[in-house]
Amino acid sequence: MRLQTLDWIIILASVAVCFVPALFFARRAGKNISEFFASGQNAPWWLVGVSMVATTFSADTPNLVTDIVRDKGGVAGNWVWWAFVLTGMATVFFYARLWRRSGVLTDLEFYEIRYAGKAASAVRGFRAIYLGLFFNCVIMATVNLAAAKIASVVLGWPRGQTLLVCGLINVVFAATSGLWGVLVIDLIQFGIAMAGSFALAWFALQQPQVGGLDGLVRHFQADAPAMLSLLPDFNNWELALTIFVIPLTVQWWSVWYPGAEPGGGSYIAQRMLASKSERDALAGTLFFNFAHYVLRPWPWILVALASLVIFPDLAAIRQAFPDVDPALVRHDIAYPAMMKFLPVGWLGLMVAGLLAAYVSTMITHLNWGTSYLVHDFYQRFVRPGASQRHYVLAGRLTTVGMMFVAAAFTLFIETAKEGFSLLLQVGAGTGLIYLLRWFWWRINAWTEIASMIASFGVSAVLFTLQKQGHGLPEPWPLVTTVAVTTLVWVVTAFVTPPTARAQLIRFVQIVRPPGPGWKAIRTEAGVTASADSLPLALLGWVLGCAGVWSGLFCAGSFLLGHTGRGLVLLVVFVGCAAGLVRLVPQLWRGNENGTGRRATRA
Repeated sequence: MRLQTLDWIIILASVAVCFVPALFFARRAGKNISEFFASGQNAPWWLVGVSMVATTFSADTPNLVTDIVRDKGGVAGNWVWWAFVLTGMATVFFYARLWRRSGVLTDLEFYEIRYAGKAASAVRGFRAIYLGLFFNCVIMATVNLAAAKIASVVLGWPRGQTLLVCGLINVVFAATSGLWGVLVIDLIQFGIAMAGSFALAWFALQQPQVGGLDGLVRHFQADAPAMLSLLPDFNNWELALTIFVIPLTVQWWSVWYPGAEPGGGSYIAQRMLASKSERDALAGTLFFNFAHYVLRPWPWILVALASLVIFPDLAAIRQAFPDVDPALVRHDIAYPAMMKFLPVGWLGLMVAGLLAAYVSTMITHLNWGTSYLVHDFYQRFVRPGASQRHYVLAGRLTTVGMMFVAAAFTLFIETAKEGFSLLLQVGAGTGLIYLLRWFWWRINAWTEIASMIASFGVSAVLFTLQKQGHGLPEPWPLVTTVAVTTLVWVVTAFVTPPTARAQLIRFVQIVRPPGPGWKAIRTEAGVTASADSLPLALLGWVLGCAGVWSGLFCAGSFLLGHTGRGLVLLVVFVGCAAGLVRLVPQLWRGNENGTGRRATRA
């Protein structure tokens, strides 16, 4: 592909536009770490929600979806991440307000208000390194890999050149702007990225081999109708188990994965904690889930299906792009390969969109990971009591270092799906703790320590066996890790001493968690009842999940020619949306902190 002058103008203009808020918020970000990592806890819901969506729309996301569609049996393969609707909506209705009410700066600070003693400090410090450095850099490496593949196909750049150029852009944005700048940059870049996605889908469908949307549907209906199905082929039970049954029954509640953590966490928690009120935290997370699942996927899926018509196998991609490094040619590279059909100007917009998606994700992960390393490790354990400007400077230097580490990790990953599977596997089995710790006082710091050790240990053993040719077939590595890890932490919860009573009382006074699991502690704390209603939250969860899935499949049904089914799903979607409009205001009744700007600790 050859970028023309107009393409370069569009790309450079998009970068310049995004650099304006980075400069504008630079001085504000330098005031203190609350501004640098949490926007002063004053962000409105719409900015929080868009930022969440922009962050999860990274350069590797279309590649991942393309990999899934091409290599996992078509559209239905996306259930491996569509199942996380259950997780996302649980965060909206059960956890978003609790996070904001806690008043912490990062989700790791939560450990020292929920647990007590050295064990609590150990969990906070360990997870700051484990998540902020290891996990975070693996995620950024998968995003870097996508950027490298795109640049290799479009520009002919080697991997090292891409990492150098993109790394410089990311460091300048993230180290300069702080979270306020990140939020505003996300807003701009999401618009650019979505415009590029829709443009590529349009031009992909217009190719003569594809013959438009009708031609695409006819092609698969004649040769491979299962590729267009919204549900897997249950005659192939092994595949259905992997992509549908396990994600819906086990994966969604058991696996810690950034952006879809049980109970909320990572940059989702960071955005909720940055919100100016509990209402903004809930509304922003609700908007994120609808936009994340309903608005974004179909342009990527259509491009993935069109790519199968034009490049039916990897050999066809290698033939079309003989100069691309053969090590990079996997199914996920089919998405940037389709960009060869974009005309001048539109190609520039698409590259600008993918660059925007890449940068918005990377600067969020750099800011989020740095918040762990600086606020939860360096400030807490290494250099307490220093000035706020010192910590901001430490944050900016750490941002640069993390980018180097992520670039190094990029050399060891071959596909976006490989990185996705690795993260699911290592975090398997820990998720139920993150759901229950808000509602059951018996969960303690030792259960979290035990779960992390068990999950990582079992994953390491299974990964080693797989490399030696003795691995378990999917999905049994995930199921095995979940089973062993869950057993370990449940036993640990009952054989280790409970959290100190005074700490539990303090937690209840701050967060006011609902449910019978805290009844005795609430009585001791003088908190007679929580203002939150678990029945209303459960109803919201059901309506939210049904609304997202019906909206997602309504759009897909209309696109794939199933008009009758689409109309039925549209009715369901509208009904669920109407129900949520009536329900959400009721969640605030009796909650005096519902409109407060920040929680007040007891």
